Amino acid sequence: MISPIRKRLLAKAKRSVIKVGSAVITSSDGLNMEVIGAIASDICGLLEERREVILVSSGAIASGLRRMGLTKKPESTSQKQALAAIGQSLLMKAYEEAFGLYGRKVAQVLLTRDDLSNRKRYLNARNTLLTLLAWKIVPVINENDTVSIDEIKFGDNDNLSAMVTNLTDADLLLSLTSTDGLYDKDPNLHKDACLIAIVKGADKDVLQFAGTAGRMGTGGMAAKVMAARKVALAGVPTVIANGTASGMIKRVFEGMETGTLFVPNETALCGRKHWIAFTKSPRGDVMIDRGAAIAVVEKGKSLLPSGIIEVKGRFSQGDSVNVLGPDGKAIAMGMVNYHSGEIRKIAGARSSEIESRLGFRHDDEVIHRDNLVLMTELEEEEGQCR
Repeated sequence: MISPIRKRLLAKAKRSVIKVGSAVITSSDGLNMEVIGAIASDICGLLEERREVILVSSGAIASGLRRMGLTKKPESTSQKQALAAIGQSLLMKAYEEAFGLYGRKVAQVLLTRDDLSNRKRYLNARNTLLTLLAWKIVPVINENDTVSIDEIKFGDNDNLSAMVTNLTDADLLLSLTSTDGLYDKDPNLHKDACLIAIVKGADKDVLQFAGTAGRMGTGGMAAKVMAARKVALAGVPTVIANGTASGMIKRVFEGMETGTLFVPNETALCGRKHWIAFTKSPRGDVMIDRGAAIAVVEKGKSLLPSGIIEVKGRFSQGDSVNVLGPDGKAIAMGMVNYHSGEIRKIAGARSSEIESRLGFRHDDEVIHRDNLVLMTELEEEEGQCR
């Protein structure tokens, strides 16, 4: 059955990010070539419709695991990184063969969070991906697990897919998993579990429906819901659907009522603010007084040094920090114009005093309002699902 709201939203999806989980494309014997072939076929069908597709694919570690004859992921980081190195080449070979049957080319893109946190590298990655799309090549993106450490990891490919959606100005995020979508309770434990067709605002009530990560994955349904929330704040819809079902991608784009649709916010964060809020990891905290909090939150003003009462952590110019009110609660996130040591020296001072205290002055503001994201802008809408 075709849903009018789905058909309307998906008709606008000229550029889409499709995320494929490990559980979808791996089996007990390794990579599931039948499923990979079906995914490639559906994506090539979208390309024929003059749509653009960016593929975010898990499966490297799981594939390496199978190749090495192991039954579960090792605990050590070095072993997981080694498995990723083994499995990534197998994964790309599988995609090259599957898309090659339709005369299509693919390109491997490996990213770390650090690549997207740095604005220059972020823009370089964006330009590369847009060039590949212009050349009619399908980018296949994965986290660079062989070099990633906790400080620069995305956490899971669901988070990565949300960041790539923002990075490329995509119109849709399609998350393919091994379940039919988001249920109101665990369908493996409850026979009366009901699939939620539409979610408006992924709030905490919706998050409680999500379970934990699967045996081969790292994200789980909670990570997919959080990714959907992030792109919803950018005005982009998400569909979570069963990637193991034949022709699922085609059915989603036809507007069929399958999986769970997350309807985006009507008022979207601009790309730069979305990047500050979700791609740059906060490196510290800046606590401000009541007057500065009112100016920032209620009047939309920049953060001046005069309102700062405490600086926590060590961070550099251009880093993202949490802005805390006098009660210690976060009221905003922002990108600073000075490093932590300099802000400590000018805290409580007027802007006209910056140069006398530091010997120079970059800007009058510690954080310009264009680089400030209020927590009220990130709050979930009241969750509605059916």
